[in-house]
Amino acid sequence: MMQMMTAVAAAALAIPGGVAAPGTPTRPVLSSAEARPFTPESYFRRSGLYAAPVVEPWRPKPIATGRPDYLVGGHGFATVQEAVNAAYRAGGDARRWIGILPGTYTGTVFIPAGSPPLTIFGLGRPADVRLEFTVDATITPAAWAALVNPDGRYAEGDPAWPMFQACATKTTATAALCATVVWAQSTDLQLKGLTITNTLLDTVDRGTHQALALRTDADRTQLENMRLISRQDTFLANADDVTSIARVSVRDSYIEGDTDFVFGRAATVFSGTHFHLVSSRKASGGVIFAPNTAPNYPYGFLVIDSRITADAAYQAAPTGYLGRAWDQGASATGYLPGITPNGQLVIRDSLIGAGFNELTPWASAATTARPFAARIDEGRDLNDVNYNRLWEFRNRS
Repeated sequence: MMQMMTAVAAAALAIPGGVAAPGTPTRPVLSSAEARPFTPESYFRRSGLYAAPVVEPWRPKPIATGRPDYLVGGHGFATVQEAVNAAYRAGGDARRWIGILPGTYTGTVFIPAGSPPLTIFGLGRPADVRLEFTVDATITPAAWAALVNPDGRYAEGDPAWPMFQACATKTTATAALCATVVWAQSTDLQLKGLTITNTLLDTVDRGTHQALALRTDADRTQLENMRLISRQDTFLANADDVTSIARVSVRDSYIEGDTDFVFGRAATVFSGTHFHLVSSRKASGGVIFAPNTAPNYPYGFLVIDSRITADAAYQAAPTGYLGRAWDQGASATGYLPGITPNGQLVIRDSLIGAGFNELTPWASAATTARPFAARIDEGRDLNDVNYNRLWEFRNRS
């Protein structure tokens, strides 16, 4: 009996704040049985339409690099976009490698659908191979077009021209999610050993200044040993076709921001990844994750064997949030159960450092301000559309 009590106490203390399953309505915790399905294999098992998914297991292996087919920097291409265009025009189904020499490459990079499988990697330390640009989502589409294309890197007939035109001709008031440094719509993309920074950073107030570093829209996307840096909306793991599943693997990477800086619809597994919340622009109430998972799909984001930290100011006044649901598209109607996206996320077997609100680590939903509420009753349905789907399991502080 003493051994059993000791094991139970140890399990409770393994959860930051000492919360054991089932947790509380504001900090729900999974039991071992409930956590069993939430593995990378489950998140990557299915593809196709949400309405009729098919079993097509994806088992991403570590990204292999070698002699590049295309070189950026030195005596190679001057821009990453030029190398992407060359690979696209070469076509075929065989994987092609784009190597980038150390340096700072300023400007956007668009990787269109229909590209062959690409591996884009740094030929040096990730911190020394930098893709940077300053772009704010609050500008108009016309201003966005003038900003990202002053050198004519996007011209009619180029592979990425349709992507550019889709944003340049938007009729919305702002550029919105077009405000990204690297934007990929191609399947089987691999990115390794790069730093991608939206350098808007702290040049703006703490208001709504979306400034993406990386947006991925397609299936079987891999990131490894990457550094993604911005403030709001740093990384969008997206499914551009809202009817279809997109899968993303992120390994051994670093992601920094202050508001919803890891967000999207894709079934995404983060392993060995460091998420860091900063206060330099927004002094309190920052949010890391904002998934907008399809309401009837059980797998959104999985964070495993990772590290979640906040800077010194948050540690002194712990007001940070681990995440919130993104009720995308429901600003006029309010949250509609079973229709509105209902973000799904499990953080498990990870370190959660100081700086986060231990009693209420999940914020009200983005777009609708739907209050966070989780089921803690026996036999609970983890996918009940009337409740949130943000969970923890076996974390430590």
